[in-house]
Amino acid sequence: MRDETAEQPAPLRSGLTTGSCATATSLAAARLLLTDIAADAVHITLPKGKQVQMRLEFCRLSEDGAEAGTIKDAGDDPDVTHGALLYSQVRLSAEPGIRFNAGVGVGTVTRPGLVLAVGEPAINPVPRKMISDHLTLLAAETGYGGGFEVTVNVEGGAELALKTMNPRLGILGGLSILGTSGIVRPFSCAAYIASIHQGIDVAKTNGYLHIAACTGNASEDTMRRVYNLPEIALIEMGDFVGAVLKHLRKVPVDKLSLCGGFGKISKLAAGHMDLHSRHSSIDLPQLAEWAAAIGADPALQQGIREANTSQQALAMASAAGIALGDEVCRHALNFARSVVPAQVQVEVFAIDRQGGIVGHAGGFA
Repeated sequence: MRDETAEQPAPLRSGLTTGSCATATSLAAARLLLTDIAADAVHITLPKGKQVQMRLEFCRLSEDGAEAGTIKDAGDDPDVTHGALLYSQVRLSAEPGIRFNAGVGVGTVTRPGLVLAVGEPAINPVPRKMISDHLTLLAAETGYGGGFEVTVNVEGGAELALKTMNPRLGILGGLSILGTSGIVRPFSCAAYIASIHQGIDVAKTNGYLHIAACTGNASEDTMRRVYNLPEIALIEMGDFVGAVLKHLRKVPVDKLSLCGGFGKISKLAAGHMDLHSRHSSIDLPQLAEWAAAIGADPALQQGIREANTSQQALAMASAAGIALGDEVCRHALNFARSVVPAQVQVEVFAIDRQGGIVGHAGGFA
């Protein structure tokens, strides 16, 4: 018999991304240069408007600028950067705008196929925008008309990066500064899957029989754009597509739209129900086989097998007029249909990093 008096586990704690850390430390260092105020904490605004306060380990003048540091807190997520010291060094420059550099422990892009160009510091677009927005606002507040040079560092980042996919992707010398929402959500399987199930239940209970299960913010935005679905009908499934498909056996809806990045959808197409890199990987030889089935010549097939990323493989296929995105979605659709009840209409969208649709199968409603 279940013990109703047993203590319930505490809810998992969210954390903040390396992008948020870089934003906070850059802002604090720049503020010191422009106002002579050395803070021990700083407020930043996350991409969706939430304000958070971050504690600083130091905020001080340096030889040719200022620097500030904070300890990365990933909450209860098993993140390799949890507990690492991230610090930013800021210099003022006569030239307007913001320049980014990879400091100690931050990688540099050395291969094509990533969202950043070869030679760029591995500071992703959303963190760059967060930093730029905060520094631009600070400049306006203080009447400063010049620019900023920002160097982001992670203590021990080169060693930590060896535990990630960065070396294989051609990001050398350290970690990537990441984040799309600013928040690290704890990816406990039990807790996350429970939230997916609850989302489906709530949507159906409230009469929403078309739901869109999305891997992240970009795919949610795409589904809003395509169908104008309300928040209640958007299921944030992360990597747990299996949790969605299996739950629909118990709680079927009329229509399911699955949407995710091309790489993740290619994993679904290969029959994987957990799309996280710890549990499944992108199968480039399989992509080459699927491309061959729709007309790719041997040279293109070999190019896809040797591609650095799935995005590079997709770009090569698109340049040759091969609709690899649609073919991958077709295989993903067939797999999804094999799991959900027959009465559930299913479609699959694959998107690029900007949210553009690069593949679709299943038909628009």
